[in-house]
Amino acid sequence: MKQQPSIISADPLDESHGAGEVEEGADPAVESELRAFVIDAAHHGERLDRSLAALVPEFSRNYLRQLIEAGAVRLEGRTPTRPAATVRAGEQGSIELRPTPQSQAFRPEAMPLRVVYEDDDLRVIDKPVGLVVHPAPGHWSGTLLNGLLALDPKAALLPRAGIVHRLDRDTSGLMVVARTRRAMDALVAAIAARTVTRQYFALAHRPWQGAPRRHVEAPIGRDPRNRLRMAVVDTERHPGKPARTLVELLDNGVQGCAVRCTLETGRTHQIRVHMASLGHPLVGDALYSGAAAAGLARQGLHACRLSFVHPVTQAPLAFQAPLPADLQAAVAGWGLHYNES
Repeated sequence: MKQQPSIISADPLDESHGAGEVEEGADPAVESELRAFVIDAAHHGERLDRSLAALVPEFSRNYLRQLIEAGAVRLEGRTPTRPAATVRAGEQGSIELRPTPQSQAFRPEAMPLRVVYEDDDLRVIDKPVGLVVHPAPGHWSGTLLNGLLALDPKAALLPRAGIVHRLDRDTSGLMVVARTRRAMDALVAAIAARTVTRQYFALAHRPWQGAPRRHVEAPIGRDPRNRLRMAVVDTERHPGKPARTLVELLDNGVQGCAVRCTLETGRTHQIRVHMASLGHPLVGDALYSGAAAAGLARQGLHACRLSFVHPVTQAPLAFQAPLPADLQAAVAGWGLHYNES
């Protein structure tokens, strides 16, 4: 695998790139290297990112693409920011090899994490509200992955630091994380085989009507009208995957309802999409027509129960996480009751 730089040999910043300025999210203590290049005849008419990958072969094309988009490449006095820009033989330029937020994302960061259970092969974490699970645009640091790397240096040897499933930023609750490769492979297979049971508490708008136990089977895909959302889709017209959720009423009120949702598949935003499709969007879930209510600004979703067979010892494991204080207050504010047993 090609390497991305963490610390690069020092060289003064090119004035044209903004001397003294640091890219947002980058570490100002990390220096950079300015490297000159000339486009040779073999790369005439090629994409800029492809040419640079050949001229600077020790770095990945993805990393070089990030630098191009960040304005770190100069070519014949201009600053191309499109990786697909065409280059010509004889053109001269320079590239500032500097860390990008992405290249620095996999760094350990100490943070308080509530560990519900741990052994040599796995951990179960009770994720707090507001914690992003994995680095992504806008969140290249301060994620659960960064915390896991600080908690256990061996996590760096595992893909995604052992993360095998995710929770949304504003969803709290239980997650299992692998500590060894054998556990990770087995957990991924178990989740794919639907043998890991994941149950969620959800607080939703509008009083519940109809049967107290509903099995929702509705395929989910990218919303054709809004690419930032998922939606229940007609698979004859739009791409989508089967999705199944068991929804059980826990308590009903004038303003809304409390339900337990058991995932039978694991699609992106599955519970949020299925609840909205039933006419019960989650409290605080503005992306799917929910609104702040009962003093709750974030989405009313909590991963309350998690059970599976240990991937190595084969012992049955089951965990439960109480509702966070904000959800408890919201439930009480609506006059609802939640029995955690």
